[in-house]
Amino acid sequence: MIEGVKITALRQIEDDRGKVMHMMRSDNENFNQFGEIYFSTVNPGFVKGWHLHLEMEINYAVPIGSIKLVLYDDRQTSKSKGTVEEILLSPDKYCCVKIPPLIWNGFKGMGDTPALIANCSSIPHNPEEILRISYLDPKVPYVW
Repeated sequence: MIEGVKITALRQIEDDRGKVMHMMRSDNENFNQFGEIYFSTVNPGFVKGWHLHLEMEINYAVPIGSIKLVLYDDRQTSKSKGTVEEILLSPDKYCCVKIPPLIWNGFKGMGDTPALIANCSSIPHNPEEILRISYLDPKVPYVW
Protein backbone atom coordinates (compact mmCIF):
# COMPACT_ATOMS: atom_id res chain seq x y z
CA MET A 1 0.00 0.00 0.00
CA ILE A 2 1.12 3.53 -0.72
CA GLU A 3 2.45 5.34 2.35
CA GLY A 4 -0.17 7.69 3.82
CA VAL A 5 -3.14 6.22 1.89
CA LYS A 6 -5.91 4.87 4.12
CA ILE A 7 -8.96 2.87 3.08
CA THR A 8 -11.85 2.80 5.54
CA ALA A 9 -15.03 0.76 5.13
CA LEU A 10 -18.10 2.99 5.30
CA ARG A 11 -21.47 2.24 6.86
CA GLN A 12 -24.65 1.90 4.85
CA ILE A 13 -28.05 1.77 6.54
CA GLU A 14 -30.71 0.31 4.24
CA ASP A 15 -34.42 -0.36 4.50
CA ASP A 16 -37.41 -0.53 2.14
CA ARG A 17 -37.37 3.25 1.64
CA GLY A 18 -33.74 3.46 0.49
CA LYS A 19 -30.47 3.89 2.32
CA VAL A 20 -28.15 6.27 4.13
CA MET A 21 -24.51 6.10 3.09
CA HIS A 22 -22.06 7.59 5.58
CA MET A 23 -18.88 9.25 4.30
CA MET A 24 -17.10 11.54 6.77
CA ARG A 25 -17.59 12.80 10.31
CA SER A 26 -15.51 15.32 12.20
CA ASP A 27 -14.77 12.68 14.87
CA ASN A 28 -13.50 10.16 12.29
CA GLU A 29 -9.80 9.28 12.73
CA ASN A 30 -9.16 10.05 9.04
CA PHE A 31 -10.68 13.52 9.26
CA ASN A 32 -8.05 16.26 9.13
CA GLN A 33 -9.88 19.48 8.36
CA PHE A 34 -12.76 20.59 6.17
CA GLY A 35 -12.08 22.44 2.93
CA GLU A 36 -15.04 21.57 0.73
CA ILE A 37 -17.18 18.73 -0.52
CA TYR A 38 -17.68 18.34 -4.23
CA PHE A 39 -19.03 15.71 -6.57
CA SER A 40 -17.66 14.54 -9.90
CA THR A 41 -19.08 12.12 -12.43
CA VAL A 42 -17.30 9.88 -14.89
CA ASN A 43 -18.91 7.98 -17.73
CA PRO A 44 -18.25 4.27 -18.29
CA GLY A 45 -14.98 3.65 -20.09
CA PHE A 46 -13.68 7.21 -19.65
CA VAL A 47 -10.61 8.22 -17.62
CA LYS A 48 -10.12 11.34 -15.51
CA GLY A 49 -6.45 11.70 -14.69
CA TRP A 50 -3.73 12.21 -13.94
CA HIS A 51 -3.70 14.90 -11.29
CA LEU A 52 -1.67 15.61 -8.18
CA HIS A 53 -2.43 18.02 -5.34
CA LEU A 54 0.45 19.88 -3.73
CA GLU A 55 -1.48 20.64 -0.51
CA MET A 56 -4.95 19.07 -0.62
CA GLU A 57 -5.79 15.82 1.12
CA ILE A 58 -8.47 13.94 -0.83
CA ASN A 59 -11.17 11.70 0.68
CA TYR A 60 -13.02 9.83 -2.10
CA ALA A 61 -16.17 7.72 -1.85
CA VAL A 62 -18.39 6.39 -4.65
CA PRO A 63 -22.09 6.11 -3.70
CA ILE A 64 -23.35 5.53 -7.27
CA GLY A 65 -21.73 3.52 -10.07
CA SER A 66 -18.25 2.05 -10.07
CA ILE A 67 -14.72 3.32 -10.65
CA LYS A 68 -11.20 2.00 -10.73
CA LEU A 69 -9.09 4.49 -8.75
CA VAL A 70 -5.37 4.34 -9.55
CA LEU A 71 -2.68 5.92 -7.37
CA TYR A 72 1.01 6.41 -8.10
CA ASP A 73 3.62 7.47 -5.56
CA ASP A 74 6.67 9.24 -6.99
CA ARG A 75 7.54 11.15 -3.79
CA GLN A 76 11.33 11.10 -3.43
CA THR A 77 11.35 10.41 0.32
CA SER A 78 8.45 7.93 0.45
CA LYS A 79 8.94 4.32 1.50
CA SER A 80 6.47 3.38 -1.25
CA LYS A 81 8.11 5.42 -4.03
CA GLY A 82 7.36 3.83 -7.41
CA THR A 83 4.26 1.99 -6.17
CA VAL A 84 1.10 1.87 -8.29
CA GLU A 85 -2.12 0.89 -6.55
CA GLU A 86 -5.57 0.06 -7.99
CA ILE A 87 -8.67 0.37 -5.81
CA LEU A 88 -12.22 -0.47 -6.94
CA LEU A 89 -14.89 1.78 -5.46
CA SER A 90 -18.66 1.30 -5.68
CA PRO A 91 -21.68 0.92 -3.38
CA ASP A 92 -20.78 -2.79 -3.13
CA LYS A 93 -17.22 -1.85 -2.12
CA TYR A 94 -18.24 1.25 -0.23
CA CYS A 95 -15.30 2.88 1.49
CA CYS A 96 -13.47 6.16 1.87
CA VAL A 97 -10.00 6.42 0.36
CA LYS A 98 -7.82 9.06 2.00
CA ILE A 99 -5.09 10.26 -0.37
CA PRO A 100 -2.35 12.54 0.98
CA PRO A 101 -0.89 15.38 -1.08
CA LEU A 102 1.72 14.61 -3.77
CA ILE A 103 0.16 11.31 -4.94
CA TRP A 104 -0.74 11.08 -8.63
CA ASN A 105 -4.31 9.83 -9.00
CA GLY A 106 -6.90 9.20 -11.63
CA PHE A 107 -9.99 7.08 -12.12
CA LYS A 108 -11.87 5.24 -14.81
CA GLY A 109 -15.63 4.74 -15.02
CA MET A 110 -16.47 1.05 -14.84
CA GLY A 111 -19.71 -0.81 -15.48
CA ASP A 112 -22.65 0.40 -17.58
CA THR A 113 -23.72 3.60 -15.83
CA PRO A 114 -22.02 6.89 -14.90
CA ALA A 115 -20.34 6.92 -11.48
CA LEU A 116 -20.67 9.64 -8.86
CA ILE A 117 -17.49 10.41 -6.92
CA ALA A 118 -17.69 12.42 -3.68
CA ASN A 119 -14.60 14.22 -2.37
CA CYS A 120 -14.42 15.70 1.12
CA SER A 121 -11.20 17.66 0.72
CA SER A 122 -9.03 19.27 3.37
CA ILE A 123 -8.85 22.68 1.62
CA PRO A 124 -11.06 24.52 -0.87
CA HIS A 125 -10.22 23.99 -4.53
CA ASN A 126 -7.26 26.12 -5.61
CA PRO A 127 -6.12 25.73 -9.23
CA GLU A 128 -2.63 26.90 -8.20
CA GLU A 129 -1.99 23.78 -6.08
CA ILE A 130 -2.93 21.10 -8.61
CA LEU A 131 -0.79 19.56 -11.35
CA ARG A 132 -2.38 17.78 -14.32
CA ILE A 133 -0.97 15.51 -17.00
CA SER A 134 -2.62 13.33 -19.65
CA TYR A 135 -3.81 9.88 -18.62
CA LEU A 136 -1.48 8.63 -21.38
CA ASP A 137 1.64 10.37 -19.96
CA PRO A 138 4.45 7.83 -19.38
CA LYS A 139 5.47 9.72 -16.21
CA VAL A 140 2.94 7.45 -14.49
CA PRO A 141 3.81 3.79 -15.22
CA TYR A 142 0.24 2.63 -15.77
CA VAL A 143 -1.77 1.73 -18.85
CA TRP A 144 -5.51 2.20 -18.62
